[in-house]
Amino acid sequence: MNRRRCTFLLGVILATFAPITRVAIWGQEAASDSTQGNTIQMTARKYQFEPATVTVKQGTRVKLVITAVDHDHGFKLEAYGIDQKLPKGIATPVEFTADKVGTFSFNCSTFCGLGHSRMKGELVVEAAAAPGSGPASNP
Repeated sequence: MNRRRCTFLLGVILATFAPITRVAIWGQEAASDSTQGNTIQMTARKYQFEPATVTVKQGTRVKLVITAVDHDHGFKLEAYGIDQKLPKGIATPVEFTADKVGTFSFNCSTFCGLGHSRMKGELVVEAAAAPGSGPASNP
């Protein structure tokens, strides 16, 4: 096989598997970031959000960056007045301050097929620790 053909085949293989790897990495980032309340990478695909549960502390400024992988979706978090369209392939930021403690449902707000009503997740907002409530230190 000549060098040009090998280079072409390598490019095709990389182009095929790079998006799959990126989605898997995003899922891992979302799991670790969700506990810290930083920017959280999410994906939306037919009938599911990844991660499906996002946990943050009360008072945290939350930035979800959601990418619709297969076609257009929507992200509706009614408790915070959010209803954002998610165009396919575009990383769409959704920002808000998690000022209410509790568990809040989010769902896809753009019809995406027969399983659309099952495309849900939840935002868990945990109470912020009160100042001075940490472990006491002895001198």
